[in-house]
Amino acid sequence: MKIVLKNLTKRYPNRNRKIHDDVIAVNDFNFEIPDGQLVGLLGPSGCGKSTTLNMICGLEKPSSGKIFFGEDDVTELPPENRGVGMVFQSYALYPHLTVRQNILFPLENRKGDDRLSKEQMLEKAREAASLVQIDALMDRKPRELSGGQQQRVAIARALVKMPRVLLLDEPLSNLDARLRLQTREEIRRIQRETGITTVFVTHDQEEAMSISDSIVVMEAGVVQQIGKPQEVYDEPVNLFVAKFLGTPPINVFEGKIKKEMLYIGEEAVMEVPKLPDQEVTVGIRPEGFALKEKGTLSCRLSAVEVTGRDTSIVATHPACLSPQLRAIIPSESQVTGRDGFVSFDLKPAKVKLFDRVTSKRIW
Repeated sequence: MKIVLKNLTKRYPNRNRKIHDDVIAVNDFNFEIPDGQLVGLLGPSGCGKSTTLNMICGLEKPSSGKIFFGEDDVTELPPENRGVGMVFQSYALYPHLTVRQNILFPLENRKGDDRLSKEQMLEKAREAASLVQIDALMDRKPRELSGGQQQRVAIARALVKMPRVLLLDEPLSNLDARLRLQTREEIRRIQRETGITTVFVTHDQEEAMSISDSIVVMEAGVVQQIGKPQEVYDEPVNLFVAKFLGTPPINVFEGKIKKEMLYIGEEAVMEVPKLPDQEVTVGIRPEGFALKEKGTLSCRLSAVEVTGRDTSIVATHPACLSPQLRAIIPSESQVTGRDGFVSFDLKPAKVKLFDRVTSKRIW
């Protein structure tokens, strides 16, 4: 089911009586989610991603704009008539019901021609439980389940009615790191097997990038960039997107361009053909540093952290806009700081330049 959002806007009255302007949670959101795709809405807390999800679901009414499921305008349609399945951060399972009863609940509330026989409902519940691999847990109560198992029950309950759209609001935030990894892989597998158009809300950029067909990066209610995860990571349109995506985050420096050469501090670090002289903000991905004895960028060495897969060099530089910078290099590299300093060459593809005033990317 294709989802189309047209000029979607949500305003709330300002609680501060001294300020008469409304609070704009989502501002003129335009996007088309192709049929059968998994799209991640990504951004910091308060950026409007959950509000957008709630408007798609019908729990929030847009201040203006339209929502279409396929060719159907569902903007004014109540949630129960939209054909959506919703999985909340808190799971929202009924503690007094078994797993089977929790999954059956949406089917038991159907009325009229949509009402199924008891045998049909039980078969659908069994199929949904099998899909999320909790067949053996059907007679347990939620308190007898782990966090990951409870999450699977919530997903099965959303899937049992075969919704046109599946909506997931921070579904992994209550799980530990290993379980988050396992469960996000399960969500991706389930989405591919069912082919249901899915919208996945998270503030965790690694989560969104790992399972989404495309991501929407939001800030303060405004869409900053839409695209495939790797494309957005490699080609951020502005400094906010560059800083939000990536673990460890991008290293940011003050720099300047003189005679088509990029300077960080007093060091000429790389050529930048056809760019006019100007002051810029320089972003260097952690993997964009190449350790070299007489490299173009010299930094004061703070620490070397070996994680097995790679080595992280923690250093400082006067032009860096954070207290420390972090460079990721292969684990076999030998770090030998001379007189407390370490030198790098830069990988041009991992260096991003931004306008100092507008923060838009210029390189």
